[in-house]
Amino acid sequence: MIEKLAKSPLALAGTLVLSGVVGGLVVVGVQALTPNGAARDDKAIGQVVRDYVLENPEILPEAMKRLQERESGKAVAANRAAIFDAYAGAWEGNPSGDVTVSVWMDYACGYCRASLPMIARLVAEDPKVRIVYRELPVLSEGSRVAARWGLAAAEQGKFKPFHMALYSGGQLSEASINAAAATAGLDTARAQQSIGSARVEAEVARNLDVASKLGVTGTPSWVIGEQVISGMVPYEVLKEAVLTARRKGK
Repeated sequence: MIEKLAKSPLALAGTLVLSGVVGGLVVVGVQALTPNGAARDDKAIGQVVRDYVLENPEILPEAMKRLQERESGKAVAANRAAIFDAYAGAWEGNPSGDVTVSVWMDYACGYCRASLPMIARLVAEDPKVRIVYRELPVLSEGSRVAARWGLAAAEQGKFKPFHMALYSGGQLSEASINAAAATAGLDTARAQQSIGSARVEAEVARNLDVASKLGVTGTPSWVIGEQVISGMVPYEVLKEAVLTARRKGK
């Protein structure tokens, strides 16, 4: 339930976790088999590691999850402004909310469209939440065009009407973009200037770069507190992530 893009360095790091786990278990084996740090039989150490992994296979996915969470947290901390500071008017909810939900979307993504009711429910049920929308056009060239129009709408304070109209307009196309712009009441001459501007192009490029650093592999994706969540997830997952971020003061 996620529209995919290429693997990122952070995502690839997760595939290396098994080596780290095994390495750590080797240390455990050595400590268990050697007095005062003196080395013993390598074969015996290997057997201890093997037996431990076979008896406790649940440590591998747990270790991978812990590593990914740790690395995601570091990436969020290093890119906080690019994640949680809205581009112009590309946000909704409480402007002084204590938790910001950063949602990364592509206008050609069906799962993004299907996630809209959950965002609306979150805003309706939690008056302390702020939603920041990040354009992540990864599916087509049309996605990039639509993303630039979305940012142009944000500059005119009409992001949400354009956003909702475009997702309601069926398959993404030039016609659906024009229809959404008309529905939202955009000044099209001003919008045309915006979509070709360096600032809009820089925002799209920055979003793609930060997404890679976060390990985001598709749309929709969510950053809530220190958590990076990929895909169309149940409402309860988003709600719990907001509560966790609130408890941690993130």
